[in-house]
Amino acid sequence: MTLPDTASHPAGADHTFQVDLRGLVDLLSHHLYSSPRVYLRELMQNAVDALTARHALEPAAPSDAFGIRLYADGSLVRVEDDGVGLTEADVHTFLATIGRSSKRAERIAEQRADFIGQFGIGLLSCFLVADEIHVVSRSAHGPDAGAVEWRGRGDGSYTIRTLPASARPRPGTTVTLTPRADAGEWTRPERVHALARHFGSLLRHPVTFDDGTGAGISINPEPAPWARTYPTPGSRARALAAYGEDVFGFTPLDTIDLDLPAVGLKGIACVLPEAVPAGRRHGHRVHVKGMLLSEQAEEILPEWAFFVRCVVDAESLRPTASRESLYEDDTLAAVRDALADRLRAWIARAAASDPDLLARFLQVHHLAVKSLAVHDDEILRMLLPWLPFETTDGHSTLDQFARARRTVLVTSSVEEFRQVAAIASAAGLGVVNGGYTYDRELVHRLPEIKPEVTVADLDPATLTAHLDPVDRETELAAAPYLALARDALAVFDCDVALRTFQPASAPALLIDSREARHERTRSQLAREQEGGLWGDILGALRQEAPRAQLILNQLNPLVRTAVAIDEPELARTSAEALYGQAALLSRRPLRPSESSLINRSFLDLLAHALRKDS
Repeated sequence: MTLPDTASHPAGADHTFQVDLRGLVDLLSHHLYSSPRVYLRELMQNAVDALTARHALEPAAPSDAFGIRLYADGSLVRVEDDGVGLTEADVHTFLATIGRSSKRAERIAEQRADFIGQFGIGLLSCFLVADEIHVVSRSAHGPDAGAVEWRGRGDGSYTIRTLPASARPRPGTTVTLTPRADAGEWTRPERVHALARHFGSLLRHPVTFDDGTGAGISINPEPAPWARTYPTPGSRARALAAYGEDVFGFTPLDTIDLDLPAVGLKGIACVLPEAVPAGRRHGHRVHVKGMLLSEQAEEILPEWAFFVRCVVDAESLRPTASRESLYEDDTLAAVRDALADRLRAWIARAAASDPDLLARFLQVHHLAVKSLAVHDDEILRMLLPWLPFETTDGHSTLDQFARARRTVLVTSSVEEFRQVAAIASAAGLGVVNGGYTYDRELVHRLPEIKPEVTVADLDPATLTAHLDPVDRETELAAAPYLALARDALAVFDCDVALRTFQPASAPALLIDSREARHERTRSQLAREQEGGLWGDILGALRQEAPRAQLILNQLNPLVRTAVAIDEPELARTSAEALYGQAALLSRRPLRPSESSLINRSFLDLLAHALRKDS
């Protein structure tokens, strides 16, 4: 350990932090900025802010009187603006002091909302691609102001000198970078041009690019597509769709205008033409005062709005320090709520006036709408009758499904629906698969829209009550077989009954809910742990374990043959085979003991058939 030198640093003295600029640049490049490419965005952003201040100083000047010019020829990158410029005092204050921003100076504090940046570290991003930053600037605050030159180096040193006015005849600032050899990927003319278009295509000030040929190529020749004038609503819709396809790479199912005057936000939301997994949030393109802030701004829309991708330009949203995402504050929360209202309004408008569009939208994005309807009563009332569900009539809307029946039954799981669908349909019961996300909750809310309809959970007793009993003589004749079958299936806590039901091709129906299986498993565990602390805990929770039911169909020829078997072992094997076949038809996961039973019963029946033939 090294002790402090108290002679050179007396106790209680104030000290100044020593900043290692190279370490700070490394910190920025690896932890604050996502890529070295942001250097150009920072330079363009500083230029835009300078132009904003210039227009405030000369409000009578035409909007296109001042602009930004970019130059790159492979050996250097230059960004020049006609902005407000800097005096020598400004250079000392703002370029040579890390963390201080000219946007916070008193003379423009009242105009702070007009500037994109909020932090004074943007210029440091240039050290990601160059070892030296050369700035020449002339202030617009006086006709006699001279030019000033500042050279900053990556080791933390800088020089300042005053230049004659002829060095820069007009007010503004020129920043020149000589790229390092390892930065060629980001400073080639074609890459600089592409980055300029990427970041600045929606800027309100004219921006041109020169690749060394002398030809000035406009970066932003037209205003944002939503700000242009179109001859007809149809041509506007086509133009917005084409813009969405150009930005996102897909042809939108539709485009939704987004306009929030309170925060100066304009843009569009593009409805995805294909379904996406629930909860997958897409990144959205967010511009602030025309400058691209982020392509992955998930926070601009609520989670349920995963059926759209949007591009917006806003005035009042606040960027984070890296200026690559949005700061979570009350303004952003209010914007998110307001944009959610715009999406709801679009759905409502489609439901009221464009049924074809609504049908195409729901066919693709019904899950997103269901997630919204669960929490939004207005959307629920408008769209619940039109949402598709899996039913015993096939895939159907609730409106169509409920027209022919007063009572709608809903299952609690997909597995339960698979077990009973064919039998319930033949019995005239209307059952909806409530096992998918949101479906059971939404079906139970159907009476809010259609009061004449009753909704109830499907109970096994409800289904068995619709299965016809066999006559007394048939049941007595089958009693010995049923007793052997119950004994064979006791290991599965399964009762066996004989009924008649349609379709006759179904030999057996296994009614066994997931909750019943869990309860039986818990009861079995409690019995195995009898006497211990764990057993006491499970015993206190134990309920009467519901038994599964294997219902044999007397109308099925195979069952009629099976119940007449008088050989005990063959009768047991046939019962096990019928149980296995019914378990397979239920499409639920099989327990290891059930898989073993299916294999064993098949082999036993095969062996019996071979012995009989021989």
